[in-house]
Amino acid sequence: MRWLIFLLLALAAPASAQRIVFAGGHWAAIDRGGVCEAGSRALRIAAKGKVQARAGFAFDTAGPRRGQFFALLSRAPRPGSTILLTVGRQPFLLVSNGQWAWSSGAAQETAIIAAARDAGGMTIRSRDRSGSRFTDRYMLDGAATAIDAAAARCAGKSARS
Repeated sequence: MRWLIFLLLALAAPASAQRIVFAGGHWAAIDRGGVCEAGSRALRIAAKGKVQARAGFAFDTAGPRRGQFFALLSRAPRPGSTILLTVGRQPFLLVSNGQWAWSSGAAQETAIIAAARDAGGMTIRSRDRSGSRFTDRYMLDGAATAIDAAAARCAGKSARS
């Protein structure tokens, strides 16, 4: 099951432009060239032809992202609906566009990463276009090490530039 996570994350970019830096628990750190990501897929496997929900933290080698939380949601949220990330017991309101959601800034990113280090799981909840509630669930075992590996990998590239 864990290898499926790595396969899904690896399929998101061309093989020549990526390298797995760390894989453990339900998380992996991937070097995609100018971006390093710590990511995981949702616990629920998407049905054939449906979008597989995934979430993670992005770090740029020379850009503004230094732990930006992002998520590809299992369903497109209803326009104007709230996207709520809960890490352990701590809630965070996310920004969204289509099926993508992300953190709102550096302070929130720092808080999400801190919460992820102490929690066992996280959920993302919203309402889809028909008004039905949906939840994407994630385990956080391996997240702290994946986040650290992705951050260190991109920081190291930035220092070499």
